[in-house]
Amino acid sequence: MKIAIVVPMAEEAEFYHQYFSSGKKEMFGSTEFEHFSVAGNDLYLGLTGIGKVQAAMNLTSLLAKEKIDLVIMTGSAGSLQKEVQRMDLVLPSEFAYHDAHNTSAGNYVEGQIPQEPARFKLDCAERDKFKDFLGKKGVAYKEGLVVTGDSFISSQAQKDEILGNFPTALCVEMEGAAFAQVAYHFNVPLIALRAISDNGDEDADNDFAAFVRKVGAQAAELIVEYLRENDF
Repeated sequence: MKIAIVVPMAEEAEFYHQYFSSGKKEMFGSTEFEHFSVAGNDLYLGLTGIGKVQAAMNLTSLLAKEKIDLVIMTGSAGSLQKEVQRMDLVLPSEFAYHDAHNTSAGNYVEGQIPQEPARFKLDCAERDKFKDFLGKKGVAYKEGLVVTGDSFISSQAQKDEILGNFPTALCVEMEGAAFAQVAYHFNVPLIALRAISDNGDEDADNDFAAFVRKVGAQAAELIVEYLRENDF
């Protein structure tokens, strides 16, 4: 089975190298993907870069050239809800773009790109299997809507604007919906796991710098354990 792990930032990717020995490196788009063999599976690890365009461009470059069976995206996110705290894990069930406002362009809802689904839902057997793994390990997580945009959210005013359109959104980040949109068009299942690095408020910048490595390590450890223990 061919599995791709995609992360936006070097701080989030570095921990995977603690678990995998150096493998073959190959360029797909503008991203260098490292190729490992893990538990009999071919694993492609790529640092895609930050933001929607980088995420979509580099995942598309990989999927257009390799027959990937599963995409796993990890990384950090900012909380939008009081009950979602730093170091919490979020398992997205669906993604939307919080910066897509196209309701005046036709029969579209907030967060919808014209002629695309309103939400990119991650309902697949592979995700269900990962949920079972988290449950068996006793890993606590929040599950629900995650929203994506090209801005780092660092004020209560920004949070309030997003929540006005997406009151149930658990957290906000900068790549997930783009990964999900690409996976949707290539008909490849996607598992997403975000760890909360900040509260998306005026302290977000300081909190993010302090916590991004911690939450990156947290997510990486779970993903690696999942890959090693499960038969695909």
